[in-house]
Amino acid sequence: MADRPPSVDTLARSLAATGLPHPICVDVARAAIDAGAPDSAMERAVAYRRTLLTPVVNATGVLLHTNLGRAPLGHHQDPQAMTVEFDLTTGERGSRQTAVGQLFARLCGAEAAIVVNNNAAAVLLVVAALAAGRDVPVSRGESVEIGGSFRVPEVMEQSGARLIDIGTTNRTRLADYQKAIARADVDATMVLKVHPSNYRVEGFVEETSISELATLDVPVVADIGSGLIDSGCPWLDGPPPAWLAGEPAAVQSLAAGAALVTFSGDKLLGGPQAGIIAGRADLVEACLQHPLARALRPGGLVLSALQDTALTYLRKDAAATIPFWKMVATPVAELQQRAERVVAAISDAHPSAVAAPMKSLPGAGSAPGVTMPSFGVLLDGDHVESLRNGVRPVIARSRDQRTSLDLRSVDPADDELLIDALVAVS
Repeated sequence: MADRPPSVDTLARSLAATGLPHPICVDVARAAIDAGAPDSAMERAVAYRRTLLTPVVNATGVLLHTNLGRAPLGHHQDPQAMTVEFDLTTGERGSRQTAVGQLFARLCGAEAAIVVNNNAAAVLLVVAALAAGRDVPVSRGESVEIGGSFRVPEVMEQSGARLIDIGTTNRTRLADYQKAIARADVDATMVLKVHPSNYRVEGFVEETSISELATLDVPVVADIGSGLIDSGCPWLDGPPPAWLAGEPAAVQSLAAGAALVTFSGDKLLGGPQAGIIAGRADLVEACLQHPLARALRPGGLVLSALQDTALTYLRKDAAATIPFWKMVATPVAELQQRAERVVAAISDAHPSAVAAPMKSLPGAGSAPGVTMPSFGVLLDGDHVESLRNGVRPVIARSRDQRTSLDLRSVDPADDELLIDALVAVS
């Protein structure tokens, strides 16, 4: 006579060590019993846990890894009430945009600024507020798909505006914009300039600068994408990194004549996922008054993290405080020392391991095609899957049966975790 399977409750209680809530353990236990494999319950529970958000060590060398949350961010907020929409001066309801908006306006050199939940939302809101039912000229070379199916033509369609393609894929001149705006069948209320972000066209190319577009009779909205605040990087010791050359920045775009700029909060800014709209006060107010503004607004956690990020920039200590800029500012010699220490610690488990020069990437569509010098650990064999399946997952890269772990994207505090993970997969 076959053994009777354990009760669902008994099997579920045996999964308590996984840390999963009991109702989830019950679901897992029931699925294992229904499959006729109660012994698989623990394996199923562990597999379920790995589908939840999990801290990992990013050893890919991609500093802003889209699949790993882009900019790493540490933010703590006590469980207490906060003036999200409360004016301490009047004692009445206030705007959730006031605190963070004024800080980003100051950072960008803008009259005003507001925040929404990501840059796609920022572009959608701006176009809907300023151009619904009207026309928006966009260069064919900038009518792009940035990622995650964010396509400029589809954003235009959802906003209610009409896209007017001008120029060609590789060359668009000021005269192309002027001609489009002057057409009798075009009712242009703005022009949109989009930073391609995740690709680059080289060779026989020409684009129209913001300063040229600012001579038109309609406002220029510049989607600068990656969230570089100031091309001079005044928060760094020394000149801006060479890999930032050509990356549009908020301060310079507004100074060149853009009426509004939009950009991401979780890329080069190094903050939480958000979209910032900064520029002329009347246009920012038009965005704020649009019905979509309420649907796209961020919550108190994001606002608080953004406020901390903005204050860090205003104190000019971003290089020492914001994890992304700390990674950028780390000298190669320091990375080499860390790599050599890791290699020494794992030499018994991995005799083939060596400290080796590497090239890191900004990532997340920022500065496409450019790299920065780095150092890391290189060892024989493809250990990517084993490292990913560890207690603390390590995300690495492999090529030609060699595994590389770039230390520029690894927090120094995680070096011991990296060592333990590498020893475990020997």
